[in-house]
Amino acid sequence: MSESDQAAPPVADFLQLAGKTFLVLGVANRKSVAYSIAQMIEQAGGTVVYVVRSESRRESTGKLLKGRDVRVCDVEFQEQIDSLANQFEQEGLQFAGMVHSIAFADYPEGIRPFHETTKQQFLQAVDISAFSLVNLSNALRDRFTTDASVVTIGISTTRMASESYGYMAPIKAALESSLAFLTKSFSRFSQVRFNAVAAGLLKTSASAGIPGYVDSYLYAEQVIPRGEAVKTDEVAATAAFLLSPRSSGITAQSIVVDAGMAINYFDAAVVSAVTNSQFGS
Repeated sequence: MSESDQAAPPVADFLQLAGKTFLVLGVANRKSVAYSIAQMIEQAGGTVVYVVRSESRRESTGKLLKGRDVRVCDVEFQEQIDSLANQFEQEGLQFAGMVHSIAFADYPEGIRPFHETTKQQFLQAVDISAFSLVNLSNALRDRFTTDASVVTIGISTTRMASESYGYMAPIKAALESSLAFLTKSFSRFSQVRFNAVAAGLLKTSASAGIPGYVDSYLYAEQVIPRGEAVKTDEVAATAAFLLSPRSSGITAQSIVVDAGMAINYFDAAVVSAVTNSQFGS
């Protein structure tokens, strides 16, 4: 056995997350993408510091996150981000990675035509869903290890004008675009990487609250070649890989995890079903 073989980590520790600490934002319940990612980190021997948006959320996730380190920070408020960063600095915490699984959109009157989106709705959604990644990364930049990995959760396409997603696709596009600029600016003093998992339609509690989403999810299952929608664990596994040193050559990228939905919009059976329904057989 060569010296290099002896130095190689065992296959069981392929992700090399053991002994490292990660910050995970966005756990709301057991169905959350952030929760699945955190579980994979812990199963691989890593430690997770959780951040939820309110004291009530910390209480509601009390049983789910029992025994874990759970902090509170509503990213809409600068003082709370600053306070979180100060806490970590005082405790000397260093993070090998951060998971940003945060999104918010206000639909008080349901989904309306995109051109009727109000300035307040749009800017609030940009602030919470996209700018928060920039803001958190800046506030925590001294808390990241030199080669830390930051992963956010995007969507499989920001160019599909789906009514059921309202005005969030342009905001997710802003989130995706920021990855390149964060990677570039952080490269001045570190090797921190920024990537996204661009997920297809998922069955989560948050998505279920979007008007019309369930119908889109059911349609996706018909279009996806395997006939089954993307699972939360499939998105989480990709995120865990991006958090790991195994993905060290990947940065400023959005990795699409949609089970092939994008290649199959014109599936013959689906097209036939629509045309027969519309025009008669």
